Parts: sequence; C-alpha cells; structure tokens
Amino acid sequence: MAKTSLDFAQEMAQECISRAPVIILGSGASAVYGIPGMPALRAQLLAKPAPPGATDIDTSAWGKFKDHLKTVDLETALTEFRLSEAMTRYVVITTWEFLSPSDALVFDRLLEDRTLFPLTRLYKHLFASIHTSIDVVTPNYDLLAEYAADAGEICHYTGFGYGHLRLRTKDTLPKIFLGKTAARTVNIWKVHGSFDWFRDKVGVVMALPGTGRRPANLEPVIVTPGVEKYRLTHNEPFLSIKQGADLALQSARAYFCVGYGFNDPHMQTKLVERCRAEPVPLVLITKEITPTAKAFLKSGQCKHYMALEESGTGCRMYSIASPDGVDIPGQSLWSLDKFLTMVIT
Repeated sequence: MAKTSLDFAQEMAQECISRAPVIILGSGASAVYGIPGMPALRAQLLAKPAPPGATDIDTSAWGKFKDHLKTVDLETALTEFRLSEAMTRYVVITTWEFLSPSDALVFDRLLEDRTLFPLTRLYKHLFASIHTSIDVVTPNYDLLAEYAADAGEICHYTGFGYGHLRLRTKDTLPKIFLGKTAARTVNIWKVHGSFDWFRDKVGVVMALPGTGRRPANLEPVIVTPGVEKYRLTHNEPFLSIKQGADLALQSARAYFCVGYGFNDPHMQTKLVERCRAEPVPLVLITKEITPTAKAFLKSGQCKHYMALEESGTGCRMYSIASPDGVDIPGQSLWSLDKFLTMVIT
C-alpha cells in the first residue's frame, strides 16, 4: 500500500524528534499564549509621543520616524531611520513595557495549570533517553521556554547563574549536578535578550527573574529590530549567547522549528549552512509559513524537510517531494500539541 501524506508526516516527525533536535522557537510559538508580535508593537510605537524631556531635535526626529513607520514594517523603519541613542533607548523601554506584562500573565496561567505548555511534554520526551542536555535557540524575549522547563522540574541555563540576582557565568556551559549526577538541563540561547535581563548604571548585565517590573535605574537588555541589532549583538552578553547558539546549530542532529519565520539571517546562518551541506532533518510547524520560509525551503538549500501550516481542511504539508504543498485533511499538525501526538504515545 502506498504511503499517504499523513504517513510521511508521521515518519518525518518521528525521525526529527528521535534525533533530539535543536528546538528553534519563533514569535509564532509565543503568539499562541497571547504575547504580542511586531505588528502590535509597531502600533504601540505609532501611538507614543516623544518622551518627556526629549530635545527638540529628538522630538522632531521621533515625528519623522513615526511618519516613516506608517508606510513600512517596524524592522524596515528601524533599519532605514537612524534614531539617536536616547531615542533608541526609548524604543527599547517602550518595547519592554508593552510586551513584558503579557509574559507575566502567561506565568500566572502556569501557576494554575502546570500542563500549560506542550513544550514541557517535548522536553520530558527528549530526556527519556541518554541525553542530559538539549538546546533551544530563540529570538524571543519572553520566558516561555524557561517556564516550560520549570513546569517539568527540569533545569534550564540561559548564560546566567542561579538565585535572585543572577550574574553571567564564566563558563559557556557550566554543569549542574544533583548529587553526583549531571542534571537534565535545557540550554536556552536567547540571541536577542530576555525580559528578565537588565543592565545597571556601570554596565553590568544581570538576570532578575520574577520581578514582573523594570527595576529603578536599570535598563532592559533586549535588542529591538533594525540596524542596532547587528551592532549590539557584537557586545556581551549577546556575543557569548550567539556563540552558544551557533555551536548548537552547527552540530545539530536535526532542527525542530516552532512558529519560526526564517526572517533573521543573523540568527539562522549556521542552520542554513548545515542544511546546504548535509541532509539534516528539518521540521517546521507554524500557523502560517512566512514567504521567507517558503522561499528558503523551495530553494533546494534544505535537502530533507517538512513544513506544516494551517489550512482550510486541516493542515498543509510541504516537503522535497511536495514543494508546493499537499493537504492533510482533518489534522491540525501545525499545532505543537497535535504534532506531538504523532511522536509521543
């Protein structure tokens, strides 16, 4: 009997997950939990006046920036329109203040329901093996990957130590031990920063989990879209985080992408290079595949892939054999919880 599209999807899913893939979380993975994306942030910035105390030059520049932002997306606007250091800081703080409350609400939901995240289920499945660590790479600022580990009683590492005042670690991958046994650890490489990272007035970066607010006299350490992303990521802690992410991506046995749009060459270079050179399995699940992701997959650079998105009948699957897609009716495999039903019994 010939294999159906659902058979292929199941085989590809199982092959990818069985290899303990590097997990790549994009904005689509967070949108499911109500974390606003770039369009909502763009609208927020358009509604904001220049900050109190801004110079006449900065106030004028902010008005011109918003005029430009009305015509393009946020990343394009921040790339094409160079703001002063003070106004760039204003964008960062506005971004943090707009997005971080949504993250706090997700944490409140987790306190009510420890099974909130299918990602927890995936972590546990991957650790039901000889593996003592897995890697997550994400441009997201939110702490959903960390919360999912906590919900499964699994350690996580983000480049910082433990406790209420977390300073950067000296070792790239310090081992965490429970007794004499290395603890299962999710290494979470947050290449654009995190809601719980802050810089003090002398430039020391620390992680302050659970604050739910921006402490006085500390600045959020997140990289907003635009030209500043490429400048700031050459500084610490981003340089070390990027090195950890690159190492994970270039040595991955497989890639499992959730809600990732392939819109960030800065982050995905190692993945693309690896897929060009070897038939490493790559699986992408998302509500809607971006044009950039479709172009990459159809380019032939990725030799062994499956991408699943929502369709009117269930989901649509793309692969080397079906580059223009084929429908799998009655299945919502683009959703992480439904996808995992093919893999985890």
